[in-house]
Parts: sequence; structure tokens; C-alpha cells
Amino acid sequence: MEQAISRKERKMTVQGDGVARTTLSFYRYVRIADPQAFRDAFFAQLKAFGCLGRIYIASEGINAQMNVPTENFEAFRAYVDSLEELNGVPFKIAVEEGGAPSFYKLTIKVKERIVADGVANGVFDVTAPGEYLTAKEFNDYVNDPEAIVVDMRNAYESEVGHFKGAILPDVETFREELAVTPELLKGKEDAPIALYCTGGIRCEKASAWLKHKGFKNVKHLKGGIIDYKHQVEQEGLENTFRGKNFVFDERLGERISDEIIATCHLCNKEKADTHEHCKNQACHILFIGCDTCTKKNKGYCSTWCRIRDQLPTPVKKILNKNAHKKRPAQFKKNRMHTKTAA
Repeated sequence: MEQAISRKERKMTVQGDGVARTTLSFYRYVRIADPQAFRDAFFAQLKAFGCLGRIYIASEGINAQMNVPTENFEAFRAYVDSLEELNGVPFKIAVEEGGAPSFYKLTIKVKERIVADGVANGVFDVTAPGEYLTAKEFNDYVNDPEAIVVDMRNAYESEVGHFKGAILPDVETFREELAVTPELLKGKEDAPIALYCTGGIRCEKASAWLKHKGFKNVKHLKGGIIDYKHQVEQEGLENTFRGKNFVFDERLGERISDEIIATCHLCNKEKADTHEHCKNQACHILFIGCDTCTKKNKGYCSTWCRIRDQLPTPVKKILNKNAHKKRPAQFKKNRMHTKTAA
């Protein structure tokens, strides 16, 4: 049995190993007969390659966010292609690596779903999504006043970056998104609708859901925002995405355009789009802070959290028992936008 090491130790080890890594993500909705057996074999091989990341496997498919030592990338690609369930699965390569590695350990879990949707099994066919859209085709939707573009991500993601004119549901989870989106689009069952998300996995499932709910012309951005950025650069297309793409790894964001569209949650004045986790582990809330406020609060989301974190452990345990069960009201904004939004 391996000796357990702290997150801090793992982080220091990976940051100091000098290994060049390629960050990528991929997913596929595919029938996996024995998720646990698939997981165990997959884990053993990825560990041998030196891969790090967070991967979910379920009977409905696989969802992977990870990095691979660059020198082992081709061997990793060949291994993935050797698996019947994953042969030819598209990789979404990170837009930017940033200064720190995207992951510090390898975690592969068996889940009921690769994306939690809150819908009972068998209610709709996840393998019957809407058609894909290329970046060029997606831009046509963005620039068409008759078309509807919907962000299928959480509010804290769309707050720092989104496509021009998109509808941005004010939700905290994907299951909330599936619940509210049909209501937001009620009466638009025949309208041209384009969905998007980070790498494509959520909007693919959402397109199948909306088709099930009676929407007849639903399509979605292939490869999500990540592939969109690559296509824009490779083909010289107009970039209709404003701001930063939130990502679920240590980087917490990739810049898609130079524009900063969010505002610091602490002062509510300065433009900012850098997410931080409150240093008070009992809180650990995700917030946006400008350089001045982050420095002033020393990485805490508030003066109260900073003071509380310095208290004796017994006192902290009492105070932290019910701390921040939900995002503070001042960190939530009305993010609902219509087609005429900027």
C-alpha cells in the first residue's frame, strides 16, 4: 500500500519534477459493460504512463480531464485507440498550460453517471443528441438575431466568460440547468437553438434532453469552447467569445479573449476574472478577486474568514460547523441575459 501524502506535498513534487505535461480532456457516451473492471485496467495503464487527472467512468461512458507527460503522449494516444470503447475519441488539448500543472494526482472513479443530470434512468436517450456545429457554424448562430444560443454551464463559469448574446441560466449545477432550460425556452420549440459548454460533454447530453422535451432544431458546439478557440486561431475566424473559459483543474481558467467581463466579488468595483478558493478550508468558497482585494484579504473571501481562520482549533470547529453551506448572496448576481445582451 502506498503511503498517503498530503495535497501540499503532491503539489510540490509535481511542480518540482521538471516533467513537461500536455493537458487535455475527452469524453464519450458509450456503453461500458463493466465500469469497475474498465476503471481498474485504465488506472493501471495511465499510472504507468505517469498521467495525472480526474476521470469518471460509468455504464453510460467516460469523462476525463487530465494531463500526460508529453514524452508519453503518443503511447497514451495509441493505448486509448486500442480500446474498443474509446477508439478515435477526440482529444481537446488545453488552450494554455499556464505556470502550474493542471493536476497533481490521478483519480479515476466509477460513477452512476459521467455527468450528474438528476433525470431517472431510461427517461431519454443520451445517445441521440443534436447535430454538431463547427466554430464557423456556431458563429453564424451567434450573429443571427433569430437564433438562440444557450450556455449549458454553471453561473460561476459564464460569469467570467461567455458567447455574445447567449442566454446564461443562473444555476449552480448541471441538473438545475436541465430543469430550468426547457422553461426558459418555452414557446421556442421550432426556433434554431445552439448549445455550448466547456468541452462538449454537457451540451451534448443537454441537446438530447431538449429534443426529448420537444425542441426540434437543437444543435451544439462540437468540442466546446476549448475546440472553438483552436478552430478560431487555425481558420482565422471571428472570436465571438468574451472573456475567460473556466476549467475544472488547478488553473481554473483559460483566456479565450483579452476582455475581462467580470467584477471583483470583494470590492464590486474592479474588473477581474481570476478565481480563488478561500484559504479558510471550512469555507473554501470559489470567488473572484482583483489583485488589490486578494492581497488585502490574504487569499480569504472576507475579513471574517481571515480572522476566524486564526482562532484556536476548538473554537473554529464550533464556528465552522455550518459555514458557507451556500455561496454568499454578495457573490451571486443576476446573470440572465437575453439575445440582445452584449
